[in-house]
Amino acid sequence: MCAIAGITGQDISIPLKRMLDTLKHRGIDDSGYWIEGNLLKGDICQINIPGANRGVGHHLLSIVGHESTQPLVDKDMVLVCNGEIYNYQEVESRFNLELKTDSDCEVILKLVQKFQEDDLVLSLKRTMDELDGDYAFALIKGDELVVARDPVGVKPLYYGEIPSKYWAFASERKALWKIGIKEVHALLPGHVISNKKIFQLQKPFKDNLIALNQPPSKEILKKELLKSLINAVEKRTRGLEKAGLVFSGGVDSTLLALILKKLRVETTLYTVGTENSPDMDYACQAAEFLDLELKTYVVDEDVVKSTLKPVINAIEEFNVMKIGVGMPLYLASSLASGDGLKVVLTGQGADELLGGYHRYLKNYASGKDYVQEVLKHDIENIYKVNLQRDDAVTMAHGVELRVPYLDREVIKVALDTPVDYKIQDENDPLRKHILREVAQDCGMPDFIALRPKKAAQYGSGIHKILIKKVLKNFDEESFLKDLRGF
Repeated sequence: MCAIAGITGQDISIPLKRMLDTLKHRGIDDSGYWIEGNLLKGDICQINIPGANRGVGHHLLSIVGHESTQPLVDKDMVLVCNGEIYNYQEVESRFNLELKTDSDCEVILKLVQKFQEDDLVLSLKRTMDELDGDYAFALIKGDELVVARDPVGVKPLYYGEIPSKYWAFASERKALWKIGIKEVHALLPGHVISNKKIFQLQKPFKDNLIALNQPPSKEILKKELLKSLINAVEKRTRGLEKAGLVFSGGVDSTLLALILKKLRVETTLYTVGTENSPDMDYACQAAEFLDLELKTYVVDEDVVKSTLKPVINAIEEFNVMKIGVGMPLYLASSLASGDGLKVVLTGQGADELLGGYHRYLKNYASGKDYVQEVLKHDIENIYKVNLQRDDAVTMAHGVELRVPYLDREVIKVALDTPVDYKIQDENDPLRKHILREVAQDCGMPDFIALRPKKAAQYGSGIHKILIKKVLKNFDEESFLKDLRGF
């Protein structure tokens, strides 16, 4: 949705502006700053408020209608938020809140005020327990600054400090590097920081999900899984005239496409790969079945070479696996942005929830309970690699990525599902069986529903070009030094 940044310390107005300038690509529609009681909105060329010691800023990517420019200010509170609160209307009605703007994020301010405690962290705990959304936000109340992140970690947030000078946070690491902060940390999902103290307020799921003595039947779980997925997609496309879908032609993305059709959301499919790559072939066949528009980006060595630096700049590190997976998404987002889209959906999270990866077969030998523990661990840690990478490469084009499989209800149903319904045995070539059966029940043909899993970097053909041709003479150390400034 946007970019947020903030800073406390000495003479902070110029470094705050420098951070927000670094993040402008994340929100091109409007900007706003709050610095020591001064609220500034619009395209601001320079800011210099001498002696200011705290401030926050925001760049807006307007998704639906005329969303309000942040920061939002109400009484003694100031809020900047990157994200979407999907149940804000329900919360507004249930708690009889009076929202003054058309921003869904305003509900955060109103809930904190309603639950006001002497301890702001306790107020935030009660507030976050009511939110259904993907978000990272910062709130100033009096002399206290708190930052928070959603329980799955869909939206990024980083922080760091220069001792005795600055403490700052931002949506991307490069904004903190820009003002000289070298040691940058990711705020953990479900955590808040208040005056430099860290508290865990939420988890992505309840701890009692593992051992169900009498789990529901497979048919009941299939219905619940489909229902939760339909609701997750509906939330994430509400109010949109059109959406994009990053598409491989596999079961995860094709099921999302079927749901989008059912919801009558005008959808364009985007596929990236080499001319003869598996993804390109399967995507064309699946798009024909779906009768949806498919746009493709054919990749060759020249494309990979020209895209390498922008992708590393987005993901902010040299990691071959991240680059190989991130590049198709980066290119797909460029197509979506060129079509004027601001939202694309992806099937991220389905394999972690439902045992799709081949590596889970090794865990199966240690028992089904152990597999469930591994799946839980992977969902708890999906923010570290997958979500950080995917947010960065899509927002590089001003496109917001939404992930229906990581909806809180989908997570609950998936982790309530016994391993037997996901993996048949330790030699299972398909895995993720309950999702495949749901897809077949929805009319998906077997050539899609039963297609074996192939990782994005291999299915697109990009990994092979990277390893054999492009990375051999690339000087990653020099490039990263220029990116970080140290």
